[in-house]
Amino acid sequence: MMDHQPPPFFKRGPAPLALLTFYVALSLALLIADARLQMLEMLRQGLSLFTHPVQNMAHLPGQWVDQFGTYFVSLARLQEENSQLKRTRLDNVTTLLRTQQLEIENQRLRRLLELKERQPASGQVAQILYTARDPYSRRVVIDKGLQDHVQAGQPVIDDAGVVGQVTRVFPFVAEVTLLTDKEQSVPVQIVRTGQRSVIFGLGNGQLELRFLPANADVQNGDLLVTSGLDGIYMAGFPVAKVVRIDREATHAFARIFCLPIAAVENFGEVMVLAPRPIAALPDALAKETAANERKATSKSGQARKKRSMKE
Repeated sequence: MMDHQPPPFFKRGPAPLALLTFYVALSLALLIADARLQMLEMLRQGLSLFTHPVQNMAHLPGQWVDQFGTYFVSLARLQEENSQLKRTRLDNVTTLLRTQQLEIENQRLRRLLELKERQPASGQVAQILYTARDPYSRRVVIDKGLQDHVQAGQPVIDDAGVVGQVTRVFPFVAEVTLLTDKEQSVPVQIVRTGQRSVIFGLGNGQLELRFLPANADVQNGDLLVTSGLDGIYMAGFPVAKVVRIDREATHAFARIFCLPIAAVENFGEVMVLAPRPIAALPDALAKETAANERKATSKSGQARKKRSMKE
């Protein structure tokens, strides 16, 4: 008589604790590999090709609602806005003409003084699609990506001032870290005094001007512009305005709080500026650098010969 055993009612697999340990170890390995070696960047780029259409479909209802509400804007309101824009344009004509004249005079004076011409600002307009999913960061997603030749590190501005910087690029979209994010810092200059410093984001919509002594000549309402020392932002773009200054005798530096000039927390259109060209070294400095490199090479060669003779 054959011994028949009934099949198991439930198929047994690995223990739950073993599965949990395996997945935790796998997650940690992927996190370390992505943080150190950027191994998952290509995978992230590939997944964005498939998730981009899904994201567009998810945003369609909201876009339809916005278009439906915009369609029923009254004709009287449109006419009023049109007339207001015409009045504003006429009011700004004199300022624009004088600005153009001053720019021409500035260029002529720079040529007379043999100073380097300012680099022209160029870029492309992008539309802000939505904010990033991380609630602890200040980031937005724009509709320009690798196909539009957008690169990580490019500065982003709007019609008022600096908005942020491109930090991650995908085939069709790019992620912009706003000026108010905790990981952002911009070298700035106080327009009134010309003093240079660095401004940092606080993550709550405000900025802080740091590394200035407690007795520094800073006042509420001072305008801060980019100094151009970081090689990313061109000089002269408005960044923030000082709103509060805390001076304490126990601290060597003053705490200076600012608000951004640009509408960094609002949706709209922005301009992604082209990367700044790498400035070439002057001839004298280039020759000096080459000579120092040759000296260093000759010294290292002599040191190797001495070690080989001793051996």
